[in-house]
Amino acid sequence: MKAEILEHAKAEAPRECCGLIAVVKGRRRYFPCKNIAETPDEHFVLEGWDVVEDQGEVTAIVHSHPITKPEPSTADRVACEKSELPWFIVNPNTEAWGYCEPDGFELPYVGREFVHGVVDCYTLVRDWYAREYSIELRDYDRRDQWWDHGQNLYLDNFSKEGFRKIPVEEVQRGDLILMNLVSPVPNHAAIYLGDQQVLHHVQGRLSSRDLYGGYYGKSTACALRHESR
Repeated sequence: MKAEILEHAKAEAPRECCGLIAVVKGRRRYFPCKNIAETPDEHFVLEGWDVVEDQGEVTAIVHSHPITKPEPSTADRVACEKSELPWFIVNPNTEAWGYCEPDGFELPYVGREFVHGVVDCYTLVRDWYAREYSIELRDYDRRDQWWDHGQNLYLDNFSKEGFRKIPVEEVQRGDLILMNLVSPVPNHAAIYLGDQQVLHHVQGRLSSRDLYGGYYGKSTACALRHESR
């Protein structure tokens, strides 16, 4: 199986390959899948899970690191926790292997690397509300640049998650501020911490605490408060 995976990884390089290991009729098999990420040389979005599940039970996720060492990145560890499955990683050039499995890993609020759909501004919102208020917000599938492809993640879903709009002038600690960052719809959420400070994760940057105002103030679309507060 390692030889099959390595062959797949070398064929896909410099793109990241991805695949699934499943038990079919009492034997483990490797199923190469398609990486449909818009930047496949940086990360992977696996297509074909349903097809594999129709044939057997998925027991592990596989992908390659064509450029970097096969050690799990922070995004890999977050996604591994979410999948509740072990992950195998291979570098097709050095033929070295890496591994991780769910172990309760949690990212800190500040200093996260951005990987859309895995570690992004909505991930930070979900983590913060779960840890600070024990409020579990649903995860939503979101493709890269969803705001340019007809999706409206925040405005379509905020009410079903228990939020209501409030005047921006009335924001308090724990409220959300939605912004249009070079987008026709609100595509960014920041958590208001009080004293004109927000916690957020802008694409292409590390998550951070920043002063609210200036560009962020001008980009503000609306503010939200959860019904439990």
